[in-house]
Amino acid sequence: MFTRDIGVDLGTANTLVCLKGKGIIMREPSVVAYDIRNDAVRAVGTEAKEMIGRTPGSIVAVRPLKDGVIADFDVTAAMLKRFIRQALKGSVFSRVRMVICIPAGVTEVESRAVYDAAKQAGATDIDLVEEPMAAAVGAGLPIWDAAGSMVVDVGGGTSEVAVISLGDIVTAQSIRIAGDDFDEAIINYVRKKHNLLIGERTAEQIKIEIGSAKPYENEGDIEIKGRNQVDGLPKNVIITAEEVRSAMADPIAQIIDTIRTTLEKTPPELAADIIDRGITLTGGGALLRGFAELIAENTGMPVSVAPNPLDCVVLGTAKRLEADSGFDHYVFRRGKRFR
Repeated sequence: MFTRDIGVDLGTANTLVCLKGKGIIMREPSVVAYDIRNDAVRAVGTEAKEMIGRTPGSIVAVRPLKDGVIADFDVTAAMLKRFIRQALKGSVFSRVRMVICIPAGVTEVESRAVYDAAKQAGATDIDLVEEPMAAAVGAGLPIWDAAGSMVVDVGGGTSEVAVISLGDIVTAQSIRIAGDDFDEAIINYVRKKHNLLIGERTAEQIKIEIGSAKPYENEGDIEIKGRNQVDGLPKNVIITAEEVRSAMADPIAQIIDTIRTTLEKTPPELAADIIDRGITLTGGGALLRGFAELIAENTGMPVSVAPNPLDCVVLGTAKRLEADSGFDHYVFRRGKRFR
């Protein structure tokens, strides 16, 4: 009666929160701005993201997660606490049950850090779920069948590739290359080719507006602003879609290699199922133009993008909160919960 169930997709780029019975109630960037003079949190989420690269020396805007895992424990706990408070505003609950996602390839220490951060944020009962499982459930894949389903979740910090059958992961690969690496590749390309320094937000804007994995019709260009490396003055340059595609080619190739490696490790019967069912793409990386087509060309498998790919992981945690979902039979692969 006095327990509130919360599902959290704690992502490197964005954190999504859902409440049992209400669906997704919060979608915020995983960014915290705090005052280094007294360690007080000034802003979280969208408000903090607006401050990146624009703060005075006394305020630091940081992303406390890197490559899908916690890089700054205290800041992550403070961010989670603020998100929980916003989710439960106007309500009085003595207990908070939280289902929270972690990458499939994390170590025991990294998963323990997520658990402890959630505990410090105020959660009383914490359940860890691997992201590929949550993504597959959120995408509506029939993972409880005696047949193989393959999901590729390309987030901000990690790309998760998993083959699932009978409600558990058969084989999985986790690579710490994803959307953030696309942005970093664009930053490095612009610096080397145009002698221009740009920030994360500009790189992300370039990726969204003209980025692609394959050539597409009516390719355009975009004018970007930054600081000239030569004289230190502000400068404008034009960058084309072809240049952006070339810049991102290496991280994209590494993700595709991981998909191929996972397929090579898949048992033959399940591989046959994947030929029939295809590969499902989730996460923000699934929205990159031509990415699904490029994966299909390199694997020979049909590839589809899940409906609402950005929401699949948090929708999977919402399913975990439902008693009759079938997801309650799933046990975190390490066979225990932290206590």
